[in-house]
Order: sequence, then C-alpha cells, then structure tokens
Amino acid sequence: MSRIMGIDYGTKRVGVAVTDSLQICANGLDTIATPNIFQFIENYCKEEDVSTFVVGEPLYPDGNPAQIHHLVMGFVNKLKKIYPDKEIHLEDERFTSVDAKRAILLSGAKKKKRQDKALVDRMSATLILQAFLERKY
Repeated sequence: MSRIMGIDYGTKRVGVAVTDSLQICANGLDTIATPNIFQFIENYCKEEDVSTFVVGEPLYPDGNPAQIHHLVMGFVNKLKKIYPDKEIHLEDERFTSVDAKRAILLSGAKKKKRQDKALVDRMSATLILQAFLERKY
C-alpha cells in the first residue's frame, strides 16, 4: 500500500510527516526550508510510493482563512500541477502548533528542544496527518 504525506506549510519551514505503508499511523519525517520543499517531495516520491498529500489549511479560530492561506493555496495548486495523479486534501490545522508544543512538553523534552521550531513544525505535520487518518477511517 502507498503512503500518505502530511504537510504543514510555512513561509520559512515546512513540516513533513508520512504514514506507515499500511496507512495506520502518522510519523514525523523532516522539516525542510520552504524553498526546497518541492525538491524534497520529488526525492521522497522516487524512493516511496505516495498516493495522497494532506496539507494543513490555516484558518482562524472563527473558521475564516488565516493570513497565510493564499500562500498555502498557491503551494497546493503547484502540487496539483506537478502531481496530477495524486489526491490532495486540505485538513484544518487550527491549534496544531499549540497541540504540538503541548505534546513536546508532555514528552519530557528539555527546554532547548521544546524551543526547536523545526520540531514543532514536524510535530504539527504529524498531527495534521493523524487528524486526517482518524477522520478518514
């Protein structure tokens, strides 16, 4: 079975998570500098079969699009052009950064690790992907 890739898109960094080959659970994969994300995805897709992308949709608590929403939609449109054969889903990412920071804190991580923004982005991508899996199944 193919994998599903979760993406937490940001202006500086992109958190990336993937499912196991049975699409049961999400695992943090990496955090990539935004300008390098398409090359990273291309390289990963050469090594692993990815059938679906799940991209975090930035929304304000009231459900309106967040300030970065147009940039995420530009990313999604480019993803659709490059990978027309793959499914692309948007997943509400409200509060994922807060939840990611809480999960890192509860894991017992030291202060320096808790302040690692790349780790927060990777964990956010994992939470976005896991929410999609739970809703899908």
